[in-house]
Amino acid sequence: MATLRKRIWGWFFFDWASQPYNTLLLTFVFGPYINDLMGDGTAAQAAWGYGIGAAGIVIALMAPILGAMADTGGNRMKFIWLFSALYVVGAGMLWFADPTDFNLYSTLFFFALGLIGMEFATIFTNSMLPDLGTKEEISKISGNGWAFGYLGGLVTLVIMLLLFVENPETGKTMAGMSPALGLDAETREGTRFVGPLTAIWYAIFMIPFFLWVRDPRQHAAPKGAITKALRELGQTLRGLPQQRSRFAYLGSSMFYRDALNGMYTFGGIYAAGVLGWSTVDVGIFGILAIIAGAVFAVIGGHADAHFGPKPVITVCVWILMGVGIGIVMIRPDSLFGIALPEGSNLPNIAFYIFGAMIGAAGGVIQSASRTMMVRQADPERMTEAFGLYALSGKATSFLAPLSIGIATSLTGSQSLGVSPLIVLFAIGLFLLRWVNPNGD
Repeated sequence: MATLRKRIWGWFFFDWASQPYNTLLLTFVFGPYINDLMGDGTAAQAAWGYGIGAAGIVIALMAPILGAMADTGGNRMKFIWLFSALYVVGAGMLWFADPTDFNLYSTLFFFALGLIGMEFATIFTNSMLPDLGTKEEISKISGNGWAFGYLGGLVTLVIMLLLFVENPETGKTMAGMSPALGLDAETREGTRFVGPLTAIWYAIFMIPFFLWVRDPRQHAAPKGAITKALRELGQTLRGLPQQRSRFAYLGSSMFYRDALNGMYTFGGIYAAGVLGWSTVDVGIFGILAIIAGAVFAVIGGHADAHFGPKPVITVCVWILMGVGIGIVMIRPDSLFGIALPEGSNLPNIAFYIFGAMIGAAGGVIQSASRTMMVRQADPERMTEAFGLYALSGKATSFLAPLSIGIATSLTGSQSLGVSPLIVLFAIGLFLLRWVNPNGD
């Protein structure tokens, strides 16, 4: 039993190690930094959308193929090693996003490289979830894993805000000090350290994962494994329409997870551009969202174990759709269409509340979604199933960022630019009605 407990904790450490890519780079530090460098929130939001959308296309095309290859060829750990290397290189190279010689294209390339590494590694770690307990146990394990991951993101965010992220006007961090390690505030080295810190954090905290997690399905690849994997994947894809529940769930999650990722990805840039928040303001917003996410991920895991994942997911999608509508109606001078006196703090307070709601519902829905995928999957083709799950999360992953980019460009408004997320949540909710909680 002690060995299983260590395997579970090792598995938790992947969430702890990888979460800073989402927390620090996608949302709360590096995204707003790009907004600062470009000096135009609308242009930054559009560029960010196009860059992340391109990475999503790569992930969508490759995810199911990699999953099928792992199930057929065996040894999921070697894939995790490979994509961990991409994560570390991509994150570490963001140090070179120097404001004195900023290259948007190379920055987006390395950002996308690390994002691809994280997403592909997640396919293989998620596929190990059923090996850690019974159907009821894995709901709590999944929720606790998400909570542990959120705490990892929280710790790194606090470290960045207190010790490294400098205010461009004062050169001081939130703790009132110059950036640690002698980093130069003039060239934003404190903020740029978010890339190396994310890479170092991952490299250190993946050690427990690689020491304690053993792949029970590890075996040598048979002759013709790649050909066989592609053939079986083709059979799976052709048979999906006959598997009504799995097909509906993959379609539903494709839209609601894409919309949620859009909220995470553009939350920081949106707040910086629409409300004029600094990186520190966005960081405080992130802390509230992460704390809410960690607490509710645990609560959601227990709700999932008691009620099953489908009602949990349904409630969360309704909440997130309502938040999306609310965000569109926030302006610096008005709230829900009601004019406010100059200097009113109500828009900022409302955005903080919405951030906590996104964190809470987002943590719960992501945990419940992967346990739902376990219920929909063939136990013998679990990695392939999570490859399809990644495909469903990324097949339209370009849709949210690209639609935000296009809507922002066409309207010239960051507020109206995020409105496509509401439609994506609504489509996901509609398709969920055909999902059987226990699969086909």
